[in-house]
Amino acid sequence: MKVMREPFLLLLCGVAAIGADSAMETARNRQDRAALEKAGQTRQKAARNAAGQYDTALAFSYLSEVALELRDKRQARTAAESGIAAAKAAIKLEPVNAEYHRLLGTLCGQVIPADPMAGFQHGRCAKEEIEKALQMNPKSALAWMSSGVGKFYLPAMFGGGVDLAMKDFQKAVAIDPKLAEGWLWIGLAHRKGNRNAEARQALQKAKALNPERLWIQQQLEKTPAQ
Repeated sequence: MKVMREPFLLLLCGVAAIGADSAMETARNRQDRAALEKAGQTRQKAARNAAGQYDTALAFSYLSEVALELRDKRQARTAAESGIAAAKAAIKLEPVNAEYHRLLGTLCGQVIPADPMAGFQHGRCAKEEIEKALQMNPKSALAWMSSGVGKFYLPAMFGGGVDLAMKDFQKAVAIDPKLAEGWLWIGLAHRKGNRNAEARQALQKAKALNPERLWIQQQLEKTPAQ
């Protein structure tokens, strides 16, 4: 049985955010780094308020995510660090916006694969910011999914584990049944628990919801039928 060996390559995957424009979503789906880099730079120059800073941070988060999928850790770190600066700027302007905190937590998590020495600092940032997001908005499907991803990789002895992660993923899709990446993570949790049939079923649902997302197709292909 093939075991997933790149845990952080999936870190906080599936954090499609409220307000992402269609061009940016398409670039993410196609793993088009050039388009995402341009989107981040364009938004960075144009950002004049909290929403603009958030859009910048989101573009760089998508770029970091795709870079990790394609195993380019250097670009992943650079993009995530640019996104962190923008997310912090957005929070400074609007400190009570739950989505801004969730995105900052996501970006902090995306730095870790490229710089393990920064794991403690950024790991704490990821955990604290996502917890803030859930305190502010317990109905955020994206925040529940991000919380589950953190637990997915955290050993049970430290308060994590697949079972706890699965509960968060299920909360996410209960809030938003059309959240493709929520079903992706349910599939990955089933696969980690050696429940391949259930994993494929969830991954197929994710693919049906977002057939253009290459990362979902890649994970489906990696999952054995039995």
